[in-house]
Amino acid sequence: MLGLGCAVEVRALGGHVRRPLGVLLALLGQFVLMPLVAFALALAFSLDAVAAVAVLLCGCCPGGNLSNVLSLLADGDMSLSVIMTVSSTLLALVLMPLCVWLYSRAWIDTPVVQLVPFGAIVLTLCSTLVPIGLGVALRYKRPRAADIILKVSLWSLLLTLLLLFSATAAMLGPELLARIPPSVYLVALLMPLCGFAAGYALGAFFDLAPSGRRAVSLETGCQNVQLCTAILKVAFPPQLVGGLYMLPLLYALFQAAEAGLLILAYRTYRKEVLRKPEPCRGGGGGGGGGDDGDDDSSVAYKTLKEDESAFDAAYGSVSEEQVRA
Repeated sequence: MLGLGCAVEVRALGGHVRRPLGVLLALLGQFVLMPLVAFALALAFSLDAVAAVAVLLCGCCPGGNLSNVLSLLADGDMSLSVIMTVSSTLLALVLMPLCVWLYSRAWIDTPVVQLVPFGAIVLTLCSTLVPIGLGVALRYKRPRAADIILKVSLWSLLLTLLLLFSATAAMLGPELLARIPPSVYLVALLMPLCGFAAGYALGAFFDLAPSGRRAVSLETGCQNVQLCTAILKVAFPPQLVGGLYMLPLLYALFQAAEAGLLILAYRTYRKEVLRKPEPCRGGGGGGGGGDDGDDDSSVAYKTLKEDESAFDAAYGSVSEEQVRA
């Protein structure tokens, strides 16, 4: 979360406040589409109350900062991706408890729903906002230090998730993994795919550029699994949840693997079919600007184009005095 805050500039925040498309997309993607997907899958696979609430918690979580790394690898709109992550985390203070309460009505008579600690959910969310605020302040005061923290935090996140999953599986053993119903594995497999598809459709509905659509797709399908794990730890005793503590880790594994395959397919298509070079890395524009092959959001690219146009205008020109002579 600290690294996520370090990726946000105050100027970019101001621009998205004036044109809140990123906030709107975060609202629709994280708190309309994903809870609905989680609810539909829980009903479709006839999950019991404990598993259903765990799936709902995962589906109602805000966007995770893994999506920012994936958007970078997919040549997505980084500004839009980061703003959506920050916005969904802020909105989660109100909308996440509301979504959990609303969609858990299907299992309202079960004791597990009565145990959901909405106060603990809000407290956990507040604790994630503190490092985000520190990161934004650090970006404003010490940009170089923020760049270092951003790179370290984003790439260490990938390693941490891998190590966490491996260590948990080794410590708890196959017995606990075997206690997870096969239907939960299928839900954890399908939820990210549904989120990626729904997010891309959402970007297409708002007529975003391809880079914006990829960013919205990855942002919608990627959930903050760290937050989901923390809430499960705070909310339910181990004897009740059992192997479902592994659900956020399963989701993290599947979302990373599926997103990796999608990114690999995109980059292969770009290189072999479109034969486009790697785009210039830049600051990233708003929600819908630019085309993949001509990224004018890059300051260096803009400068290069200006230099070229200035050179072409002067080269070979003949003055009026020379013509008269």
